[in-house]
Amino acid sequence: MKLLINVLIFSLCGIGSLFIDDIPNNVNVNDNNVKVVFEGVRSAKGKIVLAMFKDQEGFKTRNPVKRIELNKDELERNEIMLSLDMGIYGISVLDDENNNNKMDYNLFGMPKEGFGFSNYNHKGLSKPHFDKFKFEIKNASVELIEIRLRYI
Repeated sequence: MKLLINVLIFSLCGIGSLFIDDIPNNVNVNDNNVKVVFEGVRSAKGKIVLAMFKDQEGFKTRNPVKRIELNKDELERNEIMLSLDMGIYGISVLDDENNNNKMDYNLFGMPKEGFGFSNYNHKGLSKPHFDKFKFEIKNASVELIEIRLRYI
């Protein structure tokens, strides 16, 4: 099972890397240099959708440089390993419990599904600014990113 997850992650990272800007670095594309840990996942139904952004404009226009979908039943200990080039990133996460590939809202415009951001515990009702959840990959060491999911 673990081998299958790693193959899936490597495949997704390879496809997604086609959309990432070319940034000179010394990190091998096949090296996993980011460990993402999800906290507070409410159920085993559905999938986790990660969107990686490089700046506020990409986040504002919902134009990620990389997007990864993971079935929750394939996650071990609610964590995954990723390979990212050096640079600045911000990750937003959707807990897509009904597998419809979008955030669902109630009649009042409040999210019905879980969401979270890299290394940032979001408490407000509006989207945070990119600067609140960005992080930097500087070298080949593994960067730990914790994402606490919030359900309203």
